[in-house]
Amino acid sequence: MALSYSFRLAVQSILHEKWINLLSVLTIAVGLLFTVITILIVHNVDVATDRLPEKFSVMLYLNDNVSRQEVDNIVTTAQKDNAVEKVKFIPKDEALKELKTSLKDTEILDGLGENPLPDSIEIKFRGESIGPETVKSFTTRLKEIKGVHDIEYGEKFLSSIYSLRVGMKTVGVVLIIVLSAGMLFVCYSTVKILFYRKEREIETYKLLGATKGFIRSPFLIEGAVIGFSGGLLSLIGILLLYYLVVLRLSLTFPLFRFIIFPIDMSFVIPLTGLFLGITGAAIAIGRIRY
Repeated sequence: MALSYSFRLAVQSILHEKWINLLSVLTIAVGLLFTVITILIVHNVDVATDRLPEKFSVMLYLNDNVSRQEVDNIVTTAQKDNAVEKVKFIPKDEALKELKTSLKDTEILDGLGENPLPDSIEIKFRGESIGPETVKSFTTRLKEIKGVHDIEYGEKFLSSIYSLRVGMKTVGVVLIIVLSAGMLFVCYSTVKILFYRKEREIETYKLLGATKGFIRSPFLIEGAVIGFSGGLLSLIGILLLYYLVVLRLSLTFPLFRFIIFPIDMSFVIPLTGLFLGITGAAIAIGRIRY
């Protein structure tokens, strides 16, 4: 009975103070929209960099006339490292065949006479092990092994990708915290204003013996409705943005086809708005003395 009455009071307040509530809903919707965009950018950068192990490898170029025993020693040493997933020895004859296959014009190579390519070893790492410091430490150890002439890997590229990934996550977390705090403040301020506007009604309820829970519940319900409505509007906005902008741009720019929108977010966004609304309202009511 008390709960249904609280719902009725909350609905009456939402309709009576529709402009304040509408402004709060729109503010939360915009805040959540920017939060979701930030999360999508960080998520897609993370997914893109997770695919790095498929392409990344370290190439060890061996000395001329390296012995089979030295090659086996290098391969065994590399395989002992837990970060390594695969080690492959590539004889120089096989490397020359691959080079001829990749080149359209093989006349350039025919004029060289003797095979100029060295024997090499290709090393691939496990996905979770790829990092600038890990790879650098690993290659430094391998350079000291007898038979290794030179080591080549995209050091600058790897550092750039790693810095981008860490930087995007850091910026994303900071933005999400700032935006969440802003949305909480909006719910907090709205409920606080509505509370003081109904001060006379609340005094009447108190004289009639109403409990704190009975007085608080309509404001909590109102905060929940504001937050949930903002979440729904944000979801509609992000879906429109994704389908009308990203999918259309992907027809012209194929890169946009790799942008992922997790389906789970369709449920999370409104629930996040609901949580922010209830939390902001609870903080506002908890700080008011009556």
